[in-house]
Amino acid sequence: MPIIDSDAHVIENEHTWDFMEGDDKRYRPVLLKNPDGDSARRGFWFIDRKVRGFGLPGASDEELAARSAQLRRVIHTPIAARELEDVGTRLRHMDELGIDIEVCHATLFIEDVAEDPRAEAAICRGWNRWMANAWKQGDGRIRWTCVLPTLTMSEALDELKWCAQNGACGIFMRPMEGNRILTDHYFDPLYDEASRLDIPPLVHIANSHLPTLDLLSNNPGGGFWRFRLPSVGAFQGLAASGRMQQFPKLRFGFVEAGSMWLPMVLRDLGRRAAGRGREMETNVLKDNRLYVACQMDDDIPYVLSYGTEDNILIGTDYGHTDQSSELYAIANLKTESGITEAQWRKIVDDNPRELFGETLVAQLKTLVAA
Repeated sequence: MPIIDSDAHVIENEHTWDFMEGDDKRYRPVLLKNPDGDSARRGFWFIDRKVRGFGLPGASDEELAARSAQLRRVIHTPIAARELEDVGTRLRHMDELGIDIEVCHATLFIEDVAEDPRAEAAICRGWNRWMANAWKQGDGRIRWTCVLPTLTMSEALDELKWCAQNGACGIFMRPMEGNRILTDHYFDPLYDEASRLDIPPLVHIANSHLPTLDLLSNNPGGGFWRFRLPSVGAFQGLAASGRMQQFPKLRFGFVEAGSMWLPMVLRDLGRRAAGRGREMETNVLKDNRLYVACQMDDDIPYVLSYGTEDNILIGTDYGHTDQSSELYAIANLKTESGITEAQWRKIVDDNPRELFGETLVAQLKTLVAA
């Protein structure tokens, strides 16, 4: 059985944008450097007349080793691996971690990347071609969620078709896409095409609604309000709205928000349904084809007691250093979480296979057989 990491990351670097072509190059992001000349690998970029991106502390090997010791969980990844400068190094590290397939998500796109639709489209195309190149080198083990220029739906649909043919197994989506939430009918063409291509949207903790980001920029709770809570709201909205029934082949995944909020939301949905004089679905997640990634500090047996075991995933948050990051999460899930062997197999293989589709492991099977 393949072991699937449903939430891994790549860290963009200056070479990411080498894959931009033609007129797209005029929108190439510029990495901001410190006065001493050290880029510090902090992830701040100048794009579309604005500073964007994130500060990523603890980027050096020494800092990451020290932070791992402080947190008592391993978050240390080689720079060349997390930035995809050396795909072989990444694959060897996956072998050490016991991971067969990583589903990789963007870092820069956790917030908006541009207000100019032309810039957004150009940057998305460059990023997707960077990831397609890594997929070609990765023997089917490095899969990825594509970033789409949702400001221009026709561009997004064209890009999705290309990505589906070049290693993408999902669509990176934010719970708040600009001024729209995920139940907005604006996304109907995207959901139709995703259904046709059998490629699910993955809702990562993120937010590109600028007024909210500005309002909460100094929130002492860090990214909790800005990024995590919108994911919970997006899940509740999809489950409560009936929108998933309009797209009977569409699947949605929610990653990096943890899973402890699921019991609360399921209870909320039940009470709301009763208040409207109707019964809630027998199994909200299964009936709506919704999947959620847990974390090792979740009370996973409790979450599973709500009938969720066919829809729970797990990820390592590879490449990041925040509270979701734990490189040995998959191994620790088996030995430390208190779940059964059968439940572990579902979380690391059966459920992600159902979410991402059989094509996720088809190439890997071919390589193993050879």
